[in-house]
Amino acid sequence: MGETFSRAIQWSSDADQLENSPLNNDILTEILLFTEDFDDRYPKEARILFREPLQWKTSLEAADFTSDIYDTRGEAAVSLECDDNRSPLLQLSPPDITVHSFYHLSNLLQLSKDKTMKEIRACLEANREPIKKIFGPISPTIHEDKLFNILHQLDEKLLNIAVRPLTGEGRLSPEAVNTEVDLLKRFCGTGENRALKSVSYTSDYVFSNGCRSPPWRQMDGEICSLIIETCDTEPTLFITCSTSGVFFDERINGEGGVNYYMRKSELYKDIMTLLKNMSPHFAVAANEQDFAIQDVPSAKKILHVETVDVGETGQTLKSYDHEEKNVPEKVRQQLARNKPGGRKKKLEPSLKWKNLGLASSYDEAEERSRRSRESKKILENGTKSPASENKKKANFSGSSLPGCQSSQKIKSPGGAGDFSESSSEDEEDEEQPERRAEIPTDLPSEYWQIQKLVKYLKGANQTATVIVLCALRDFNLVQETCQLAIRDVGGLEVLINLLDTDDIRCKIGSLKILKEISCNSQIRQTIADLGGLQTMVSILDSPDKELKGLAAETIANVAKFRRARRTVRQHGGIKRLVELLDCVPNGVSMSAEQERDVEVARCGALALWSCSKSTRNKESIRRAGGIPLLARLLKSSQKNMLIPVVGTLQECASEKSYRIAIQTEGMIEDLVKNLSCDNQELQMHCASAIFKCAEDKHTRDLVRQYEGLKPLVMLLNEAENKQLLAATTGAIWKCSISLENVAKFQEYKALEILVGLLKDQPEEVLVNVVGALAECAQISENLATIRKSGGIQPLVNLLTGTNQALLGNVTRAVGACATDPENMVIIDRLDGVRLLWSLLKNPNPEVQANAAWAICPCIENTKDAGEMVRSFVGGLELIVNLLKSQNKDVLASVCAAIAKIAKDVENLAVITDHGVVPMLANLTNTGDDKLRRYLAEAIACCSPAHHDRIHG
Repeated sequence: MGETFSRAIQWSSDADQLENSPLNNDILTEILLFTEDFDDRYPKEARILFREPLQWKTSLEAADFTSDIYDTRGEAAVSLECDDNRSPLLQLSPPDITVHSFYHLSNLLQLSKDKTMKEIRACLEANREPIKKIFGPISPTIHEDKLFNILHQLDEKLLNIAVRPLTGEGRLSPEAVNTEVDLLKRFCGTGENRALKSVSYTSDYVFSNGCRSPPWRQMDGEICSLIIETCDTEPTLFITCSTSGVFFDERINGEGGVNYYMRKSELYKDIMTLLKNMSPHFAVAANEQDFAIQDVPSAKKILHVETVDVGETGQTLKSYDHEEKNVPEKVRQQLARNKPGGRKKKLEPSLKWKNLGLASSYDEAEERSRRSRESKKILENGTKSPASENKKKANFSGSSLPGCQSSQKIKSPGGAGDFSESSSEDEEDEEQPERRAEIPTDLPSEYWQIQKLVKYLKGANQTATVIVLCALRDFNLVQETCQLAIRDVGGLEVLINLLDTDDIRCKIGSLKILKEISCNSQIRQTIADLGGLQTMVSILDSPDKELKGLAAETIANVAKFRRARRTVRQHGGIKRLVELLDCVPNGVSMSAEQERDVEVARCGALALWSCSKSTRNKESIRRAGGIPLLARLLKSSQKNMLIPVVGTLQECASEKSYRIAIQTEGMIEDLVKNLSCDNQELQMHCASAIFKCAEDKHTRDLVRQYEGLKPLVMLLNEAENKQLLAATTGAIWKCSISLENVAKFQEYKALEILVGLLKDQPEEVLVNVVGALAECAQISENLATIRKSGGIQPLVNLLTGTNQALLGNVTRAVGACATDPENMVIIDRLDGVRLLWSLLKNPNPEVQANAAWAICPCIENTKDAGEMVRSFVGGLELIVNLLKSQNKDVLASVCAAIAKIAKDVENLAVITDHGVVPMLANLTNTGDDKLRRYLAEAIACCSPAHHDRIHG
């Protein structure tokens, strides 16, 4: 897609169709992998509308669009989601199809099943330059920048594929060049015996394939460019390294100070050979310093590094679960190479150094040796132990709370808007090892004992295998040393292979070990890489209940990152896990068999909890019939069952279909009941589920009817547990949208407690607290309560923050408080009006709109309001300029503010000079009722002085 796609893709002779070549197939497969689950990986970016839709001839029919987000009408199909002009974002009129976003493109590929490659090919053939359609002829907006960078990552992946054929036997690779440059730097110095003055790259940015040259030059095989200062040649040498060899460049000064380079020499096999030909001093010095090379570890090997396929360097080509750490701002140079002497970027460690000093690829023994050294280094440098990680998770659950992700919907007088997705998929969940306190560098004896046992495991018979597995379980497998010992000696491969055996004892023993050690992020990613998840999913069909439970619990541990969750879904794991939930959770006296069923259901709920962080998995759980089964398990009295069940529900409650089901299945009553339990983790998840569901008025009423408001207020006293506090304040915020609930909160003295939480709290808590106060302030008698409790000053202080969700709520709260004249005096004294006015410049339209709404009561309740408004330099121009906004709520709020401002004659004269009247007149064709109301008010206030002009 972009530069690489247009240059690398191979077209047929008539240029109408893509060639059926291996390179094209690789590129199309990469694009398919990138697009297929795009909305799952990047939920916000997937919703950004293309500047111009993608259109092509499709082989799909209306019957293929089985998802409930599409409406089929005879042979046609349209999406229920529309743009601002009420046009569907996907339209099918066979054979033509039109798609406006990656969300619907991704869904389309999911629905096309075995036709996916055909659809990708047809789309690309009909849209030769898709990037131009996505972003149009102008630069990406601030909202599109992230999407631009994501697509740039794809461009780099395609580049890896395109340059792969250029490397091979007898050709240079990025690894070989990097190793030689590293060696040449040892010849540099300041003494008389130095061979070189300096060696440096022209670019510090390293692409994922190890190259430093711009993508369009990589297409021609170039790897990097170097600046080398020798002791006897002038001018400085400019050298280019390519897969074909190394050559000398001559720099040419172009117009505008841009440097161009032209090849001026023959090809040399490596940099050393070129330098010996170009610099006699270097040739002599290098030969004299051969003895010094012997002191360099593996120096002889370094000088003769075998080439490595570019595709092997950096990140795996087909992995989109991580964003690149070194994403460039944009590729600025179109014709020139990166200029030397530019600002250096901070570099991230690159995987290309893993082969430093090795002449050939690893054999099994070398790989194990490397793993052992890596483990020792980890233990020396320190990473957070699984035990401490578990302790942290006990206090702060791994399940993301909407309040903790700043995902709340900010409700303004004109409606609601999302500052971010509520799905936990927003967060980066590819876990990285954390540092911990240093421990002794010598590996403990357990490390070596475990390695010996694993070696026995590889060649043992069934009986001996079971004995070894039991012996391994005697070790403390939650210790990182023990976990890495198993991994380093190849034990994970053996344990996963045992899952395919026919001996049930071996399977159970293996799973018990995998369940323990998969709490380590490195271990679980290796399990996924080795295909362990697919085997565990198949075990869920086993008739043995202990085996099924262990497989589900291990899946729960492994599915902590996005790729693993996708693997579970793609191999039918969601449906199988849902089937495990089918049991009777309570009984007067359960038989041993029923108790085993309940334990299996608990393990299944744990696995679904981990998997439910994915949007697609939530939908899969619903389709598999998981909601009524979860509702039944919610009746359980066992807390170890309730925690994963409620955890799954609160994750899924970000979807509207789940929120409706939670109401209709009668789950609100059970959630409310568990708010009063003695387990804070369970209380937290219940409050979080209410938080998400209370967007709906019926849910808010049910929470009140089941007497859930008082327990929520009581939980505000648990201020030490910030996760619980964030969930509780979020639930109170959403429940307070209903005035009947606000009356109850008044009765329970909730406002005074909320005001006390305005200081020294995390932003996740503050967003919810301020949101609740903004809702409660809609009742006039609460305005005095907020003032008397000392809430005005901390609210005004929060106007200086940067958190967009918090600013959206605090502007509403301050605006509501400003409707009281006594509060307004305090707000004015604290310079709150100026702070509100400054937020009109905030790039977030929700913050802009809420700030404008808040300014209205400030003008009404301030003496000499006209003079106050004029005192803000550029303030009137700023509010007039906001009339150019495309956001309807911003326009309505600005019109309301202009109506207040225009009541002052001098202010009216200023805004008239800035063309406010024709701008208002241009908005009169709107169909938005709220905007029409405030627009009419603004025009009415401006019309006495400009009656003729408006009617003209």
